[in-house]
Amino acid sequence: MLRRLALSASFGLLVLAAAPVAAHAESLLPLPLDPSPIAAPDRLKVTVTEADSSLNGTYQLNCNPASGNHPKARQACERLAELEAERGYAFAESEQRKGRRAAQGKPGPGGERAAQAPMCTMQYGGPAKARITGTWHNHPVDVTYDRRDGCAISEWNEMVPVIPVIGGRGDDRPVDHTAGAHR
Repeated sequence: MLRRLALSASFGLLVLAAAPVAAHAESLLPLPLDPSPIAAPDRLKVTVTEADSSLNGTYQLNCNPASGNHPKARQACERLAELEAERGYAFAESEQRKGRRAAQGKPGPGGERAAQAPMCTMQYGGPAKARITGTWHNHPVDVTYDRRDGCAISEWNEMVPVIPVIGGRGDDRPVDHTAGAHR
């Protein structure tokens, strides 16, 4: 009998102790996860070769916030943000690249083909090359730039100051990306 009484009392205490927990069970459930992916930092490695010896090198560029050993990190991050606004993605394939691909008969990243090849001046901008690798807005980046003709020079200039100014322009003069001339 004593045993039954102790067991009943224990059970009663257990039910009373569980009642407040059951009343607040909703608040104990795990919080819903945000369906948007967690943004990884924007980290890029910019490698410049075959340019002026003062420009050659490998630079780390981090954006949001701007940092790294890139000589113009803040301006470079601002330029990438401008390109993002213009193209939807800072490293989207330019019309010149699409056209050059079409001339070579190669499909684009999504299998699409460009309508026609661009008319590029046969102007040589020098042997400089730049390669940008890393991550931008959770997407891998691996793109190269050179100065083999007028279209390639234009693509290079669009990426200044992410890659350095080459070819007689003062380093501190901004590029007018809409007209291809300096202001």
